[in-house]
Amino acid sequence: MIDRSADLVAQTQALLEPGDIELVGVIVHTDFRSKDELDMMDVTIEIGELIAAQVSDEPIYIYSGNDDPRFGTNQHQGLTIDGDDFVWECQQVLRDGSFDIVFYFEATPRVDLIVEAIETKDYPCTVVTT
Repeated sequence: MIDRSADLVAQTQALLEPGDIELVGVIVHTDFRSKDELDMMDVTIEIGELIAAQVSDEPIYIYSGNDDPRFGTNQHQGLTIDGDDFVWECQQVLRDGSFDIVFYFEATPRVDLIVEAIETKDYPCTVVTT
């Protein structure tokens, strides 16, 4: 059973608090456990590419927390190759023995297309806004 707890939604909303740009969050619910870390990373990359396809015309690369002491090891960013501009960011959050992957990106009218693409890959998700 998927845990769509209110506290995870509230934590995601806090990540979206007003800043330089308006953000939208998507919590992707998975059954991945700690032993499935490689599979989870594959899904993180796949969903990041789905988001990037809707919010950026530029190719991206993934910058991981493992690469920088300012980030947690389960935090990743999709950045543009030609300028390191923010496209998306995510955190892999362990909840009740399995991981949820929390993505956030600039608000776009294409959120429905992003959600549809994620759900087409059989990953249920919850959209979070402020």
